[in-house]
Amino acid sequence: MERIESFNVDHTTLKRGMYVSRTDGDIVTYDIRMRIPNTEPVINNAPIHTIEHLFATFVRNSEHKGNIVYFGPMGCRTGFYFLTRGISHSDALALTVQAFEFISQYGGEVPGVSAAECGNYKEHNLEEAKAEAKAQYKLLSGWTVNNMIY
Repeated sequence: MERIESFNVDHTTLKRGMYVSRTDGDIVTYDIRMRIPNTEPVINNAPIHTIEHLFATFVRNSEHKGNIVYFGPMGCRTGFYFLTRGISHSDALALTVQAFEFISQYGGEVPGVSAAECGNYKEHNLEEAKAEAKAQYKLLSGWTVNNMIY
């Protein structure tokens, strides 16, 4: 089998942040790295799940909702993949910063948390998700498009 592109990234050099992972035609995949791989403890499943619900809901209700392809966790639990189409890197970064700010301050019910809406609706943790989002918001608030290269 051919080696997939994401395994060609040297994970021993990755830091927290947001990076352009790959471009496939008009779809851009961003690596939103919230932990240093193989160094820091990974994110627990419950806050990952909550961030996934809140981030996806936020961006799919934004002015760029038609340009959102996917948002979801990395299997290694060190961050998320965010796929967009037809928006600039600076718009994707700004939207990501806004989403993490939104999550860090969120005080309502987590959307999509019922047996009918979610395949694992009991595993959420809003407080941990807010703490994770706040840390990433602080980091990415000072991020620029120039920082988005591995």
